[in-house]
Amino acid sequence: MHYLVGDLQGCCDAFERLLAEIGFSPSRDSLTVLGDLVNRGPQSLAVLKRMHALGNAADALLGNHDLHLLAVAEGVRPEHRSDTLRQILDAPDREAWIEWVRARPLAIERHGWLCVHAGVAPAWTAFKTLALAAEVEAMLRGPDLAGFLPRMYGNQPARWDEALEGAERWRFVINVLTRIRFVDAHDGTLDFKVKEGAGAAPPGLVPWFEAPGRGTEGTPVAFGHWSTLGLISRADLLSLDTGCVWGGSLTAVRVDGGRREVLQVACEQAQAPG
Repeated sequence: MHYLVGDLQGCCDAFERLLAEIGFSPSRDSLTVLGDLVNRGPQSLAVLKRMHALGNAADALLGNHDLHLLAVAEGVRPEHRSDTLRQILDAPDREAWIEWVRARPLAIERHGWLCVHAGVAPAWTAFKTLALAAEVEAMLRGPDLAGFLPRMYGNQPARWDEALEGAERWRFVINVLTRIRFVDAHDGTLDFKVKEGAGAAPPGLVPWFEAPGRGTEGTPVAFGHWSTLGLISRADLLSLDTGCVWGGSLTAVRVDGGRREVLQVACEQAQAPG
């Protein structure tokens, strides 16, 4: 049985309860966490250790908080006041954990589902999404990580163009796969100002998955990242960040063999929104 799991964000106790709720057996089951393994919750290092202990039965995507860990570890970004990464950064084997994190993918396919952390640009097909993710993954796993990481920050370019090259191309891909929420309904331009739920969009903006004519229409897509959106469980769409770190719930959905089974556990609030 294969399960997709929403953002953990350093909430290992909740993860353990979810595994127990599933009755998870590494010899029988597998799971994919949709990014943001670490940060804001109190047990980021414990989450990495638990994921690693599950071996081939568990994999995870890179989320924006996981990329932030890489940037802080490489000294290219300062720690934020709300960060809870110090256990990893001070660990005697920190380099091994950083290497493990940077080897995670930005997009994968599991049991017919395109899995991403945040979303997909309206212009992209599933094939294009996986290909662009692979381009950036090669950079993240390459020899010049410290040189690459500073160039991934920024909100521009905000609109996809096949002619984009170098840092601008990679930055756009990262912003889509790890940060996207709303887009311009007409041309797919990314918006990073609005972070509330789907009903909070100003005129002209829509959630990325409601963009007219999007290239992944008809492709089942699963994502996390958007805690104010909450659980969406449609035939072609799964939104699985249900705000564990904010005191919401941690969600898993079984997706193998055409099955759909939703499991949730309550979470202790680790941080307050704001």
